[in-house]
Amino acid sequence: MDHYADDLAAVVTHLDLKGAIHVGHSTGGGEVVRYLARHGEKRASKACLIAAVPPLMVKTSSNPGGLPREVFDGLQLQTAANRAQFFRDLPAGPFYGFNRPGAKPQEGVIQNWWRQAMMGGAKAHYDGIVAFSQTDFTEDLKTINLPVLVMHGDDDQIVPYSESGPLSAKLLKKGILKTYKGFPHGMPTPQAEVINADLVDFLKA
Repeated sequence: MDHYADDLAAVVTHLDLKGAIHVGHSTGGGEVVRYLARHGEKRASKACLIAAVPPLMVKTSSNPGGLPREVFDGLQLQTAANRAQFFRDLPAGPFYGFNRPGAKPQEGVIQNWWRQAMMGGAKAHYDGIVAFSQTDFTEDLKTINLPVLVMHGDDDQIVPYSESGPLSAKLLKKGILKTYKGFPHGMPTPQAEVINADLVDFLKA
């Protein structure tokens, strides 16, 4: 996560951005949090975390509600064994909630997810699972002074709602939690009309 944050800082500095609003989805939300905590807020004005991994996904003695380590070990195993199939099954199932009764899978969305995923490096994918699951963002969240909108669906099968969004919003000094009933992890795509409208309202406020 430090690597991700440093890469973001390099881009922000190179472009000489000021008053930037950082929006991060899933692992990207962790990147935004770590960037603000590690590099400061002088070039930022707001942030938004969408279905983001903070504060901490894995179960530990201090985070008893987290997911067992074995869950993430299984993701790494599937990535190493046959990531092409894994990267087809994930968007076709829990990522967008297409595995729920009555859901209508969108083949184009599934194939586009697969296309983007397969462009990444296998080793980076494997190591990234450790980064997003085992990084503890608790102290990072506490240091952020900017307004932060925390958007999370309560039917998120990838980053469980109860152990993520509400906890992050409480740790942030100016956290605003917005909960979406029945929305999945990948809600910015199938529920784009709703998510985009709320996001624009926050950006303009």
